[in-house]
Amino acid sequence: MTQRALLLVNRHSRRGEETLIQAISQLQALGLELLEESTGKPQQLSNIIRFYRDQVDLVIIGGGDGTLNACVEGLVETQLPLGILPLGTANDLARTLKIPPSIPEACEVIATGYSQRIDLGRVNDKHFFNVASLGLSVQITQQLDKKAKRFWGVLAYAATAIKVVWKARLFWAEIRLRGESIRVRTIQIAVGNGRYYGGGMAVADDAAIDDQRLDLYSLECRHWWQLVRLFPSLRRGKHADWSEVRTLQGKEFEIYTRRPQPINADGEIVTYTPAKFQLVPRAITVFVPYFPQLQELKIKT
Repeated sequence: MTQRALLLVNRHSRRGEETLIQAISQLQALGLELLEESTGKPQQLSNIIRFYRDQVDLVIIGGGDGTLNACVEGLVETQLPLGILPLGTANDLARTLKIPPSIPEACEVIATGYSQRIDLGRVNDKHFFNVASLGLSVQITQQLDKKAKRFWGVLAYAATAIKVVWKARLFWAEIRLRGESIRVRTIQIAVGNGRYYGGGMAVADDAAIDDQRLDLYSLECRHWWQLVRLFPSLRRGKHADWSEVRTLQGKEFEIYTRRPQPINADGEIVTYTPAKFQLVPRAITVFVPYFPQLQELKIKT
């Protein structure tokens, strides 16, 4: 039976326009019937998904993490399975799910139809896939040049971080979990649901998008050079042993600051403190590559 798919492609993503024709041809050749929609306003994407909820069997989204984040509310509400074409700059969700960057291979993943239920995070009323954070990462997001991002890709994040990090300032925050209150002086607090964020950095070395937990870390460095020294460990998710980094795990956190702080989720500023972070277990279905050896291991364990 032919499956009908709603295809939403961000033509302004790093590879959106140039790969759209290739993706359509490949998906049709694999037996999918496509209904293509597009909009210049990402905030409309979830409404488009809601409109087509009874007309399609799945949703295919072509774009980066910001485009996926713009669609997440519609996916949660309709429970339509998600296929991902990684056309963005960082593609951290695709990396977490081991979806190949090659568009023909990503199309094969969708057409094969092997699916997995994944967790989501929620900050205040907004769901997120990867990481939500406040502090330094918000400043990087605010100063990231879109043209440089399209041209340089992930390197644009690193270049912007270098410009921002030496001006980073500590701020006071209160973290609450399981009835405990922890006061910190920090330059960044990040709460991760998936494994990767920020162009391939790992929120924790054992984080997974279906482990039914949130991973929090707080960077409590007094000087910019300490953060530079920490960076290799932060990138690999090996930062838990550093004295300048506080790490916590749980299903729910609350964060309070003296003044409202903007919060960046999946690369987009979505809300402000005070903020409540919650785990939403097994929230949506995503098409992922099939690894027989891994599945056999899961069955045995």
